[in-house]
Amino acid sequence: MTTWVVDASVVVKWALPVQDGETHQEQALALLKDIQQGNCQVLQPPHWLAEVGAVLTRLAPKQSIRMLQTFLAMELPMTTEWEVYEQACRLSVDLNHHLFDTLYHAVALQSSDTFFITADTQYLRKADKLGHIIELKDFARTG
Repeated sequence: MTTWVVDASVVVKWALPVQDGETHQEQALALLKDIQQGNCQVLQPPHWLAEVGAVLTRLAPKQSIRMLQTFLAMELPMTTEWEVYEQACRLSVDLNHHLFDTLYHAVALQSSDTFFITADTQYLRKADKLGHIIELKDFARTG
């Protein structure tokens, strides 16, 4: 079974599927449905909810607390393994990119059947050569 690591660029689309300038909401909602139906697994880095909260607070301040409560209630599994942090730090330096983004990717790189899904094209361009990463627009339902 595929395991997904889902970054804030995708999770925010779950909360705000109709947002000006946003694209690929259908794929984001299809991924959410797969997760809810148990067709795939999720494994998140420990900062995911804080990062989503930061974005939601900026984009939808009046709704952000309720949305965060909903995501917290999903009880998505998280990893805090040292190897993930170590690899994320190396990726951050090698790619000259923010550690929060490399943490998601480092989780995916720890297992052969785990993939990081993102709508962040800037990070994707830098990190695509490392594998275990797909762009949200390329997501196809697994169930």
